[in-house]
Amino acid sequence: MTTPNTSAHDKQNKIVSVSKLVSASPEQIFELLANPAMHAVIDGSGSVIAPKSSAPQRLSLNATFGMSMKKGAPYEITNTVVEFVEGKQVAWRHFGGHVWRYILESTQDGTMVTEQFSYGTSKSPLMLKLAGYVGKNELAIRNTLDNLAKYFADKK
Repeated sequence: MTTPNTSAHDKQNKIVSVSKLVSASPEQIFELLANPAMHAVIDGSGSVIAPKSSAPQRLSLNATFGMSMKKGAPYEITNTVVEFVEGKQVAWRHFGGHVWRYILESTQDGTMVTEQFSYGTSKSPLMLKLAGYVGKNELAIRNTLDNLAKYFADKK
């Protein structure tokens, strides 16, 4: 049985949040999230291809990691880890200023995983709005969390 995603859009603080219960421990999920090579495996946007060869094998606070991406045309992006609490929370941002964050909370049935797209620090909020990027991100986050849950369900 799969659990539904729950979502919220805090327009005042400019944060889109989607949560899903995943049948894995916070430590297992964190290890996957802290490994840039695994991001393409769970990506729900269809844009993450692979980490650049210079990316660390495991993320840490202030680590930078480049990713090969494709949204129409291929491109590369460099992210910096801006939040890192072992087994609980990791977040990164790129030059655009917006942040992707994962928050892990242990539950009796696994881990409640919340992914957030925080665009309050975006350097181009008007462009995000005009491109419909906020709404598209919510859908991509839902897909990512579904992929994450499936990844761990397939491991059982």
